Amino acid sequence: MDKLVANNITVSYGGANIIEDVSIELNKGEIVCLLGVSGVGKTTLFNVISGLLQPDEGRVELDGKDITGKAGIVSYMLQKDLLLPYKTIIDNVSLPLVIRGEKKPKAREITSKYFKEFGLEGTEKKYPYQLSGGMRQRAALLRTYLFSDKVALLDEPFSALDSITKSLMHEWYLQVMKQIKLSTLLITHDIDEAILLSDRIYIMAGKPGKIKEEIIIDLPKPKNKDFKVSESFMEYKKYILSIL
Repeated sequence: MDKLVANNITVSYGGANIIEDVSIELNKGEIVCLLGVSGVGKTTLFNVISGLLQPDEGRVELDGKDITGKAGIVSYMLQKDLLLPYKTIIDNVSLPLVIRGEKKPKAREITSKYFKEFGLEGTEKKYPYQLSGGMRQRAALLRTYLFSDKVALLDEPFSALDSITKSLMHEWYLQVMKQIKLSTLLITHDIDEAILLSDRIYIMAGKPGKIKEEIIIDLPKPKNKDFKVSESFMEYKKYILSIL
């Protein structure tokens, strides 16, 4: 089932709440966006869900089991790809398997099976500096998937890319997610990106940060190429802007 639930999460710092009474859920195979301006507490919530930060109140559950404060259960990808410059792409990507105790040759063998699916075929023996930004992000996403194929937290994974590369990555990402059905919670402050990628959007706003509204994007994926200039897209965007 792989259902992730964060219930009534509150985190404070220096006597003031950063986020307050935040509840969200992620169902199997969904892409759910957490949308909000910078500084509203999105990354703080991710740190709680990933087990890196203990909340003052609330709990995180995966398939009904309490995983609050337990790191290493769900995967977490930050804005930068964080590929190790001295390792080849296949060794970078297979790192989660090696950390879990797999021998390097076996880890490479397992990992290599995914390179075609993730559009990385032919990059196995290359180093990060030899790849474009988009290709490095693909490698980082595959590494994230191999860390945990249940739930992935992606913190603005496409924000460092130029607009053309980002658009291509969006198309590729939706195709890959359709194949592997990885349950994904995605942070963004890009409204267009949230509408394009999501099954649902949680809008986070205020100080302390709270969930203001949940929006269901009731459209099939992947959207057609004209979706961003469609009436449906503009209606979603206008509504989100009115909330923010």
